[in-house]
Amino acid sequence: MLSDIYRFLGGTTPPAWVEAALQQQDILLLDHKNCEFKAASTALSMIAKYNGHLDLITAMSKLAREELRHHEQVLSLMIRRGVALRPLSASRYASSLRKVVRSHEPVKLVDTLVVGAFIEARSCERFDALIPHLDVELGAFYRSLLKSEARHFQGYLKLAYQYGDAADVDTVIVKVREVERELIESTDSEFRFHSGVPA
Repeated sequence: MLSDIYRFLGGTTPPAWVEAALQQQDILLLDHKNCEFKAASTALSMIAKYNGHLDLITAMSKLAREELRHHEQVLSLMIRRGVALRPLSASRYASSLRKVVRSHEPVKLVDTLVVGAFIEARSCERFDALIPHLDVELGAFYRSLLKSEARHFQGYLKLAYQYGDAADVDTVIVKVREVERELIESTDSEFRFHSGVPA
């Protein structure tokens, strides 16, 4: 499953990001928690917007429950480690990817699903990049998330091909891949779970 993700993405996480994550594990966990909540919120929003798409509703309902559970798990981990809750600005990552999404239907749905696949794939890749460097508890937790995040990636991609034209989906993947790679490899002003190379 990981091999599929690495083929899908345009590149791997730069070592400088991993170094920054290890030095700022409080921010890593806090932003990770926020990302899980946003992932659940996105799934629920899609259910509300595309309430005539049975397969999408079924998949997003299950995904939202899993993401909320992950949110709870990260929060519990933060409490055990004494990481305080505090406001944290979102990274540019998701909002920049969503700028690629076309504004009219049905391709807006397809593009949104492709973007979702990239976000889940990158999350999975980042867990994989971090695991060898983490303490036993956090490493085991992130390893436990790999399978579900990879499944979410596959689910988003499957729905994109189901609701879109295959050739168009392929074109969108190439377009989003380039934008996503640039976001990951370029310099970023702040460290976040999906940020680029820290300045």
